[in-house]
Amino acid sequence: MSKAWLCVLAGLAMAAVACGAGSGAAGWSEEETETIRSLWIGELEPLAPDPSNRYGDDPAAAALGHRLFFDTRLSSNGRVSCGTCHQPGRQFQDGVALASGVGRTDRRTMPIPGTAHSPWQFWDGRKDSQWSQALGPLESPVEHGGTRAQYAHVIARHYRGEYERIFGPLPDLAGVPRAAGPVPDPAARAAWDALPAERREPVTRVYANIGKAIAAYERRLRPGPSRFDRYAERLLADGRAPAGVLSPDEEAGLRLFIGKGNCTQCHNGPLLTDDHFHNTGVPAVPTLPADPGRARGARQVLEDEFNCRSRYSDAGPGECAELEFLVPEGGALVRAFKTPSLRGAAERPPYMHAGQIGTLAEVIDHYHRAPRAPAGASELRPLELSRRERAQLEAYLRALDAPVNAERWLLEPPRRPE
Repeated sequence: MSKAWLCVLAGLAMAAVACGAGSGAAGWSEEETETIRSLWIGELEPLAPDPSNRYGDDPAAAALGHRLFFDTRLSSNGRVSCGTCHQPGRQFQDGVALASGVGRTDRRTMPIPGTAHSPWQFWDGRKDSQWSQALGPLESPVEHGGTRAQYAHVIARHYRGEYERIFGPLPDLAGVPRAAGPVPDPAARAAWDALPAERREPVTRVYANIGKAIAAYERRLRPGPSRFDRYAERLLADGRAPAGVLSPDEEAGLRLFIGKGNCTQCHNGPLLTDDHFHNTGVPAVPTLPADPGRARGARQVLEDEFNCRSRYSDAGPGECAELEFLVPEGGALVRAFKTPSLRGAAERPPYMHAGQIGTLAEVIDHYHRAPRAPAGASELRPLELSRRERAQLEAYLRALDAPVNAERWLLEPPRRPE
């Protein structure tokens, strides 16, 4: 073979490497590698203290919250706990379209791991901390269905010692009805209104502390590393794409995720969520009431009895920045819902805020088609992905599966005797 032909062949080989043929070290550009770094679980910053919950990192509060999370006595019928819908074996969700407690809700159960990093809770962000979020279902007539007076009596009877070592003395509950609180039930509401304000406030303080203990437990729940994270870790350490960690289709799906699919516009950072709210044209459920999403949730969190600026918050002046800068109005908030984390998402069907979409493939097809929103304006534009590309994107999303990285907190603790 002539010297000229050898030079041509060498040039072709170099060009193939430069153009990223295959998925070797040169398969990822410097910019792509940095994007992959940003999605790696190793980039998750240490959890900052919650200024509104001084007990959030107290191990004793977490142990109490662990028990309360699974205690069905915190419900009107004695059969519903937080763990009823937030099941440890299902990444702390329940696998059904609409959550079911003492009744049926209008929304999908959201998973808990990693949510301590988020400034907003629920699909519409109507709560601004994990502890205030925990309180909402307890008095919801279709979730736990109980009252704050009932829960204060449960604490006094079954958890007095633990509670008082953390939060101080319980108030005197003599004369406080077993069912009383600012809830829709007329009898319970009347009993609450009949109590003098100086009797109601200490009961509400106990109620708020229940939320703070549950939040201390939930702060310890976080997603573990996935196969994608092992891939990213070795890529960043060795400077080359590791072989045998992701399949060719999963690797191609990752390239689509950070490139043509534009998925990182909303699903970014180590938890693969921007923690913001978006209208993505998700269809309405005809049998459910109209759901305005963030448009209502933004107003609710500003008015919430337990928000960061409330008397029950431990935050000081200037420590509630998210709430201070919240603008509750705007057409973009209509039917905007919180971006869920994609970590473990393949194991959490059905999808969207009311379980409207049954499979991961159908979710990708929804984003591929970008249908019009039933209200407000969808932010989506058609992705124009081929059938194979959609399958590759799904393959990558399945590589994000991982167990919750908090084994000791996954087991239901023994129930205290009556």
